[in-house]
Amino acid sequence: MKKIAFIISFKDFRDEEYFETKELLENNGFEVKTFSNEKGIAIGRFGGEAIIDGTIDKIDINEFNAIIFAGGSGAIDFLDNEASYRIIKEFSNKNKLIAAICIAPVILSRAGILKGKNATVWSSNMDKSAIKILKDNNAIFKNKFVVCDNNIITGNGPEAINEFSKAIIDKLNEMDIIKQ
Repeated sequence: MKKIAFIISFKDFRDEEYFETKELLENNGFEVKTFSNEKGIAIGRFGGEAIIDGTIDKIDINEFNAIIFAGGSGAIDFLDNEASYRIIKEFSNKNKLIAAICIAPVILSRAGILKGKNATVWSSNMDKSAIKILKDNNAIFKNKFVVCDNNIITGNGPEAINEFSKAIIDKLNEMDIIKQ
């Protein structure tokens, strides 16, 4: 069974990006473990509660086929840091699937894995700062719901959940076929 490490902030993760994506992945046969910057029960922006299986610094990269970062304001407040960058780089070095949705692609870009890669990120008419961060870190911004570039999948927000989840499922199944 393929295992996915799903990273959410301990406070103010985007509920639907975590819960709906997790449900779609589990319904398609994937095992999902939830990690955060703290242990306990994480609270989403809209009050959803998620039991944390472990902290980011305890992820054993060899146990997982993919890593996913959910968005929400907490992603930048609590996950945009060296611990996240380290695990992202480890997954990248092993050519494992890396996915991020909403504002979380900013974390991937600051980790340095989006250089020269196509990616999307959340933005609004009033706030284009995340697009600037991607471009400042040499990513190629695409104004789409979901962008796949090799083993990296980015989604631009809650409206992209279904397409984002399907892209992850398809890519993990494709990677499994290539290995055989």
